Order: sequence, then structure tokens, then C-alpha cells
Amino acid sequence: MKFLDLAKVHIRSGSGGSGCVSFRREKYIEYGGPDGGNGGRGGSVWAEAVDGLNTLIDFRYQQHFFAKNGQPGRGQQRTGKDGSDIMLRVPVGTELLDEDQATLIADMIEVGQRVQLAWGGNGGFGNLHFKSASNQAPRHANPGQEGVERTLWLRLKLIADVGLLGLPNAGKSTFLAATSNARPRIANYPFTTLYPNLGVVGVDGVEFVIADIPGLIEGASEGRGLGDLFLGHIERCAVLLHIVDGSAPDPIKDYETIISELGAYGGGLIDKPRVTVLNKSDAMPDAERNLAAPMLAEVGTGPVLLMSAVSGEGVTDVLRLLRTQIDAVRLRAAPDMDDQPW
Repeated sequence: MKFLDLAKVHIRSGSGGSGCVSFRREKYIEYGGPDGGNGGRGGSVWAEAVDGLNTLIDFRYQQHFFAKNGQPGRGQQRTGKDGSDIMLRVPVGTELLDEDQATLIADMIEVGQRVQLAWGGNGGFGNLHFKSASNQAPRHANPGQEGVERTLWLRLKLIADVGLLGLPNAGKSTFLAATSNARPRIANYPFTTLYPNLGVVGVDGVEFVIADIPGLIEGASEGRGLGDLFLGHIERCAVLLHIVDGSAPDPIKDYETIISELGAYGGGLIDKPRVTVLNKSDAMPDAERNLAAPMLAEVGTGPVLLMSAVSGEGVTDVLRLLRTQIDAVRLRAAPDMDDQPW
């Protein structure tokens, strides 16, 4: 299934049915009177977050979603049938944006969450509704209310515990493949990863989800390479794992490039907890192994670990540190039970 994280849809709620102008006329009944029924309500447009979806590819082939109109009222005081609603089923983590792609309508972060995107129009009143002592034979009815038509953008942001950062060919996909059952594309050239990948990682009996995104390069915030739009998939992560190629000519410059791109993107990514790892330690000379990590630690924040995703050296230590960071973030985000009213 092809991954798609941005889609444009056109929705329209149903219009209400018109009220009916009718009078009762039956044999052997001397006095009739108005008996026109009301129109039915138009269908509404809803969005629901469902489990089992991780892409918006379905909205590539269907962009228009129109709810049914309400039926008009009829004689003998019969109300028109309501129009049926229509439901947009989206993956968990989908943001619903207005046409300007800046106004957030709803953030679908829980399975089963529903939001109404367009209200169905009310049905019009039939002439029976207007009957009164001073107006015993009304000959007018209301038209149904028009439906709402709008254009929306759907943007998917994957929900994971850890997000991988790094330049192309830093070893992010290799790390994901070595620690999970995910099988991302791995090759010896830049931009092998074109779409985000998810993998479930386990350490010491605890599992968490890691998201791998395409690599960043200098100027990604200005559209170079694949851009920085994929950074949206790690906005919800508790911890970021910054993988630096230890065999690169200048690992410190590579580290600073990613940090500057995080700052240019915004979204609070620069303030998220980060774990920095020097990958490909098996390809580093012994002299560099002893100096590279302390030098990188002076530039960044926090300790720097050595790892080789190919040989497995240091991988378990990295996973354990990630688990500790995830637990700490979740503990800070959890509500204080002492403050609860019960």
C-alpha cells in the first residue's frame, strides 16, 4: 500500500427538504384544512478515527463526499425522510485543516473519535405549521435550508514513541531493520527512504514504536532534497533519536546541520528530549572512537553513545536509554493523581 500523508477533499452536507403546501380533501368530510408536512433534514458529514489505517491513500481516488438531501414533506401531515449522513474514516493521528492549510479544525488522536465537519440543512416547515386561529388556511411553506460545502485538507502525522533523525545514509533504516520486524529499503545511496516507516521495538520485555523518516540535508527547510514536511511525523514522538554517521568526514557539522533544520521547522521539535548516537562505530579507527563522542557531547546536549546497527554493538544500550527517556516523558505528561477531585 502506497504511503500518502496529505490529501485534499471536498465535502458537502445535504440540503433540507422543502415543506409541503397541501389541504385535506376527503369524501364526506366537510371541513378540510392544511395538512402539508415538514421537509426532512439533510445528511451531515462526519470524520472518524479508525484503527488499522496508516495512510490517506484512499482519499487519492475519492476526493468528493456529498451527503444525501432531505426529502420534501408531503400531504396528510407526512414529514419527509432525513438524508443519510456520510462518514470519512481517517487514520489515527490525522489533522483536519481548513482550505488555508493553517486553521486546525480537529486533531484525530484517539480511536473512535468523531467530529462533525458539515451540518445537514434543516427541513422547511409545511403549511400545517403555520395554521393558527387567524390564519386557518395558510398557502405557503418554507424551503429547506441549504447544505454546507467546504474544502478540507487531511494531514497525517504518525503516532510513535521515538522518531529517528539524521542525514541520508546515516543508518536510520538499518537501525530500524536491526531492532524490529520492519523491512525498510536499504541501499548505499542517499534518499533511500522516501516514505516514513514504523517499527515495533522491544527491550527488557517492554515494547515501543519507532518512526523512521527520510533524511534531512542542509537547506531542507527551503525545499532542498525531500524538504522537511516529513518532520511532522515525529512531532508527536516522546523522544528523538539523532543518528550521526561516525565514519563521515565531519560528524560535528552533520550534527549541527540537523539541529539547525529542526530550529527552522519549529513545532517544538528543538525542545524535545533527544538521544544522540554515533553510528557505524565498527568503521571508525580506534583513535576516533575515543575522541568523537566527547567532542560531539561538547557541541550538543547530553551524552553521546557509540553504536553499530550492522554489528549490533551498543544497540541494546541505546534501546534501554530510549525506554528510560520515554518513561520519563510519559511520567511528566501524566496527570497528578493527588490533584484529582476524587
